Amino acid sequence: MPAYQSWASSPASRKVMQGNRSRDTSPELAVRRLLHAAGLRYRVAYRPEPSLRRTADIVFTKQRVAVFVDGCYWHACPEHGTRARANAEYWSAKLQRNVARDADTTARLEAAGWTVLRFWEHEDPTDVANRVVDVVRWSAGKT
Repeated sequence: MPAYQSWASSPASRKVMQGNRSRDTSPELAVRRLLHAAGLRYRVAYRPEPSLRRTADIVFTKQRVAVFVDGCYWHACPEHGTRARANAEYWSAKLQRNVARDADTTARLEAAGWTVLRFWEHEDPTDVANRVVDVVRWSAGKT
């Protein structure tokens, strides 16, 4: 018996899960392309607050806007989230921790004066980008 027990239910499952990207996902890239085309410049996979060990997908440092494009599975989307068939107890607890961490991240950033925008991966990138542009430009006008 190995000293370390994998969370994966099988070697194939482990390989698939390891292949999931934590950044530069297709929905995130689509939004970033639209934001760049709109003339906005931003940081990618950046810690808005250095003391907080969490990164936002897109960060506008001067305007203090942090953008998250959350995956439907990993962040338990109420519309598209699914339940794992294998190792369901582990994955249910894992997703609950992810949702709690997301709420904690949002609360901490907002308490530090950040505007936090969260979107689901299934949302239309054009709609997401338009909302981000509006908030960033509004925030820039406040300063």
